[in-house]
Amino acid sequence: MENYLFSLGIIGFGLLLGYLIQVLSQKNIPVFSLNINSLRKTLQMIAVLIISPITFIGAVWVVNLNELKLIALPFIGITALILGGFVALFFSKMQNMIRAQTGAYIIAGGFTNIGSIGGLLCYIFLGEAGFAMVSFYRLFEIIIYYGIGFPIAKSYSSEVSEIEHFRMRLKKLLMDPFMLFAIGSISIGLFLNISGLKRPDFYESINAFFIPTGSILLLTSIGLAMQFRQIGKYVKEGILIALIKFVIVPIVATTLAYLVGLGKIDQGLPLKTVLILSSMPVGFTALIPPTIYDLDVDLANAAWFVTNISLLFVIPCLHYFITLF
Repeated sequence: MENYLFSLGIIGFGLLLGYLIQVLSQKNIPVFSLNINSLRKTLQMIAVLIISPITFIGAVWVVNLNELKLIALPFIGITALILGGFVALFFSKMQNMIRAQTGAYIIAGGFTNIGSIGGLLCYIFLGEAGFAMVSFYRLFEIIIYYGIGFPIAKSYSSEVSEIEHFRMRLKKLLMDPFMLFAIGSISIGLFLNISGLKRPDFYESINAFFIPTGSILLLTSIGLAMQFRQIGKYVKEGILIALIKFVIVPIVATTLAYLVGLGKIDQGLPLKTVLILSSMPVGFTALIPPTIYDLDVDLANAAWFVTNISLLFVIPCLHYFITLF
């Protein structure tokens, strides 16, 4: 119960803080007369480019890497993301959605909040060792998003625009600072792990503070951009996305993890990590492609809202299931 309340408290605090600042800023209150977009980017830069590398280096430094089966983690992560998009495409056909809705729906089915919420829950429920697994699980996440997800979303756009050459997209992806810092922090952590150097004792206290703080900053940046326009008319579609996120994808991903033997490592730690990370809601990144490619933003907003509010029920269920492994 304590872990449940703590995780919900951090998630709720971050989102509500961001949304409150957004509302106060729109009312032109002097103290809150802020450039919301600049504030969002600043919070994300601090969380992803400063806090995340420090926490991931420290976590990967002490994780047990003796098992080659851990190589399966990033590929299970890829499978979960792609599966979510494919099932969403199938559901969109069942509901006879128009192209603008289908594109937004595929992205909502695939894009997942692995970082700010998934990483936080892994840390709260599984400790630093579980948090270290997150970096491996999401190793190819940004490649899937920008290399596959965004082009798919663009293909459903009604706008006639020049298709960016694959080589140019790949160059932008490889030069993206978020990707470079993520790969860099994992590489440094792996090097320190293999080197045999003992991690300083104070690092545990640093991570105990930085991991929740990083999640709060990212969640606040999400709250700064939350919109609730016409969510009501897409509740059914949102519930189907919740079915994908919390039932279909976790069953497939966790089964794959079990079959490759991740349940036999460190008392099932990697298996528990897969269960948590494959059960996360729609990520806020899923709202970007519908916005820039003129897809159905209201549908994407509804999917995000329904799945994130469902965490009230999903988190205690996850806590129960991981105790069974």
